[in-house]
Amino acid sequence: MNKLLLAFLFGLLMFVAGGGAFAQGAASDAASGAAAAVAAASAPAAAASDAASAAAAAASTPVPNKGDVAWMLVSTALVIMMSIPALALFYGGLVRSKNMLSVLMQVFVTFSMIVVLWCLYGYSLAFTEGNAFFGGFDRVFMKGMYDPIAGTMAMAGTFSKGVAIPELLFMAFQATFAAITCCLIVGAFAERMKFAAVLAFMVLWFTFAYAPIAHMVWFWPGPDAYTSKAIVDATNAKAGLIWQWGTLDFAGGTVVHINAAMAGLVGAFMVGKRIGYGREAFTPHSLTLTMVGAALLWVGWFGFNAGSALEAGNSAVLAFINTFSATAAAVLAWSLGEAMTNKGKASMLGAASGAVAGLVAITPACGNVGLLGALVIGFVAGFACLWGVNGLKKMLGADDSLDVFGVHGVGGIVGALLTGVFNSPSLGGPSFPDNWFTGELVKPENYSIASQVWAQAKAVLVTIAWSGIVSLIAYKLVDMTIGLRVSEEDEREGLDITSHGETAYNS
Repeated sequence: MNKLLLAFLFGLLMFVAGGGAFAQGAASDAASGAAAAVAAASAPAAAASDAASAAAAAASTPVPNKGDVAWMLVSTALVIMMSIPALALFYGGLVRSKNMLSVLMQVFVTFSMIVVLWCLYGYSLAFTEGNAFFGGFDRVFMKGMYDPIAGTMAMAGTFSKGVAIPELLFMAFQATFAAITCCLIVGAFAERMKFAAVLAFMVLWFTFAYAPIAHMVWFWPGPDAYTSKAIVDATNAKAGLIWQWGTLDFAGGTVVHINAAMAGLVGAFMVGKRIGYGREAFTPHSLTLTMVGAALLWVGWFGFNAGSALEAGNSAVLAFINTFSATAAAVLAWSLGEAMTNKGKASMLGAASGAVAGLVAITPACGNVGLLGALVIGFVAGFACLWGVNGLKKMLGADDSLDVFGVHGVGGIVGALLTGVFNSPSLGGPSFPDNWFTGELVKPENYSIASQVWAQAKAVLVTIAWSGIVSLIAYKLVDMTIGLRVSEEDEREGLDITSHGETAYNS
């Protein structure tokens, strides 16, 4: 396995090196926007009119607001914290002590690998114009995003006309989403999957599931592209398929949570149950670490949700308070439900799980619903996810080790569907623009809850089907080449020693 892993990493390094050479060549391509402007301005034979044109183009480029940039930098750092250390500690505390380091390692290295792949090609596949399912290759190897000679950066639009942030900042923010989504999957097959197999699966799934779903849900030309009523329909047609349907997903209910949950559920079936599952007690070795991880997730999630506003304005504030309140409501709901079914006892594990359930459910809704709507979503998610990790898990019969589907799948579905309900202005929601040329919001009398819920449901179904099929194929390919599962002997001894040659705790 170690040889396979080294070969895999060596190949990845060669890919990065080749990408760097390609990017250097691409930076000199006069067809790229930023590079072309620099070339025109610095060419020795350039005429005065060319210089004037370059200056005019520079003057028309939006100047990002320093407050927006600062907020997005902080939000990006907060989402990084959500994966390392928050998710790693949350998951690590839930497994047995002999597998603690293996979970930390899988999260840590997966996060790092996906960030690299995002910079090389993932961002381009997700957030450039292509077709309704995939983006193009305009930003492969970060082409055209930064010119070190001129010190200029390409700008990315936000949700307000004339307001932009550096595209590199937007790319970095979205890189954290891609990385943590892949890390979430780890919890479903924890304690039994080969490390090399985990990494190989993540490359395939990221490329063929995450990037296209992100493109379908989130890619659109931006508000500044809507320059007249006559081109609204044509401009909409350039967006991702699910965006065209009018689906609302503020921060990733479909892209992140349902997407990862389906990959995890398929993985739990494909890898198989842990040795002794159903006969032995698989108790968490450190609920203290799990609680610390959950608390860090809650804090980091403010960057995840409120940062998705892309601006330091009212939308970010709404997303912030909704994330705050819905999570608290879910903690109470899960604790109450547990006390009702567990002889009056509410557990720390339950409270921590309830917090994550609330965070998951409010993710698609945080900037799309009103204050009371957020509380309702939180309460519903707390009860629904409690059922997801108990009743639904037994019905499915899969050994989803850390309840990835029960929390992220069920919570994501609940949040996505209820977004369509509580986005309604008659229920305190902010609604959404009737069209991006005028910016006018849909009026209460014209808002159809049924139509919006159907748009949300279609997005949920597409995400489930797409992620499920890609995951099945990816796991099968990895199983045929590397093999998914460690040996029975290695599993019994623990992956810390057998896969990484170290232990979390030395006595």
